[in-house]
Amino acid sequence: MVRRVLKEPRTTRKALQKDMEAAGTSVTEKTIGNALHRHGLYGRSARKTPFLKKRHVEARLKFAKQHLDKPVEYWENVVWSDETKIELFGCHTTHHVWRRNGTAHHPNNTIPTVKFGGGNIMAWGCFSSRGTGRLHIIEGAMNGNIYRQILEMNLLPSTRMMKMRRGWTFQQDNNPEAHGKVDSRMV
Repeated sequence: MVRRVLKEPRTTRKALQKDMEAAGTSVTEKTIGNALHRHGLYGRSARKTPFLKKRHVEARLKFAKQHLDKPVEYWENVVWSDETKIELFGCHTTHHVWRRNGTAHHPNNTIPTVKFGGGNIMAWGCFSSRGTGRLHIIEGAMNGNIYRQILEMNLLPSTRMMKMRRGWTFQQDNNPEAHGKVDSRMV
């Protein structure tokens, strides 16, 4: 049971019970849960994570390696921004996985998500080590012009709100579909 659950975390107690019956052993689902608990495996809701293509993973790893030796003071002067689509309707089912503590974000223990579905709203926001900036609700389709307008209306007021020091760095996700080329000196 433990080997199967470690290999396939989405295995249900019912499936494990059927496997045991096929092997000639009759056990309850409670007994299966107790046995897995003794091995540090607990049924948990699978975390949802964005679906990342190989190029996304490689780009994130490259960024991390390039900035690995930056001191804490550097990161205290960075303003991060991103936009997100918040689903108002859609699939709200919960998936359970068997996992050990501390493994919530292991790919086998997560449910990939995509950015479309039922009704939704799109929002832009920013934050730094000093706090959060403005939240802007985006109306209509996002493009480079709209993104620049959002920055013009929200980025500087947000940095003032967060009391950022001179020379702060603006860090965006560089999504070409939404932004086009944006230079932080433009705002």
